[in-house]
Amino acid sequence: MKLGVVIPSGVGRHPEDGTIPCLRWLVERLARQHEVHLFPRLGARPPDPYTFLGATVHPAPGARPRTLRMLTAIMAEDRRGPFDMLHAFWVVPQGVIAACAGKLLGCPVVAHVTGGELVTLPDIGYGGRRTWRGRMWVRIGLSGATRITATCAPIIRDLGALGYAAEQIPLGVDLTRWPLVAPRARQAGRTARLVHVADLNRVKDQPTLLLAARRLADRGVDFHLDIAGEDTLGGAIEALTRQLGLGERVRFHGRVPHEQLYSLVKEADMLCMSSRHEAGQLVVLEAAIAGLPTVGTAVGYIAEWAPDAAVAVPVRDAHALADEILKLLQDDERRLRLAREAQRRALACDVDWTAQRLDSLYHELLSEARPRGRDR
Repeated sequence: MKLGVVIPSGVGRHPEDGTIPCLRWLVERLARQHEVHLFPRLGARPPDPYTFLGATVHPAPGARPRTLRMLTAIMAEDRRGPFDMLHAFWVVPQGVIAACAGKLLGCPVVAHVTGGELVTLPDIGYGGRRTWRGRMWVRIGLSGATRITATCAPIIRDLGALGYAAEQIPLGVDLTRWPLVAPRARQAGRTARLVHVADLNRVKDQPTLLLAARRLADRGVDFHLDIAGEDTLGGAIEALTRQLGLGERVRFHGRVPHEQLYSLVKEADMLCMSSRHEAGQLVVLEAAIAGLPTVGTAVGYIAEWAPDAAVAVPVRDAHALADEILKLLQDDERRLRLAREAQRRALACDVDWTAQRLDSLYHELLSEARPRGRDR
């Protein structure tokens, strides 16, 4: 079938050129079965379509209005041969664009919720439903979808509270690029290795993580914390680290290429997250595949998997985060038990499973839809 996929960004001419990993892995598999056309909102914009992992990328040349240019590009490609399905990742603006195109073309639309579309965090200026205009766009994107999917159970519940039925479809890990490692016991007397993978921003709330780290140090815990992610706060987090006297215990790696991130994660004892919101953290799945459990705030997969496959604490509670990290470091049997269950769950929804489930969903929707265009 001919599939149009509307994505936010991250499609360069080369597979490793800044592409969102879970989308890269998924596109590669969908393109083996279908004729896939990608419509990125941002990113490199060469003048002509080009091939990416078997899919055709349609740049939206020029600057603004990007949304209108993307809609025009979708309509133009449909005239060359009608789309069977449109699939948007993130609701605003990708879902809105797909909803409008689907309405005009008369073809089914799948909207995948995997961002902050449904939340409101006014103190940090974050959330798709923070303003009346934002709420309007979210409603248009969701109401225009034939089927809604989401990455984790908490988002499914949030959608239900707004009156939308949705199916949970995680965006899984590619085991050929992120190999499986069995959970392993900690070496006695070895410095505890903690890892945190997230861009430095207010949603990820690294100050809570650093306050927890200070509490661990005050309690005599021998640990080292690796933080990997692009700094969007102008050095404020590193400055706080020095202010808290954690300079020798915390190392900032900056933005780490995804293929190099694997070695950093697999050497750790646990993943530590402090986010105020998540719609399904890929890094939690990746950590599980690499044999690590996750301790973090009760959002996304952490909230869904606790208490059997992750440890969840209240958002912005540094004391609880420190206490739970310490408990897990002192109980390696429990740490391994959590890691094994997390790995089982991550393996059950790897990228091959994701591609197969989406393929089934596409065929379900096609069987329900009226044929359109020629040769349908």
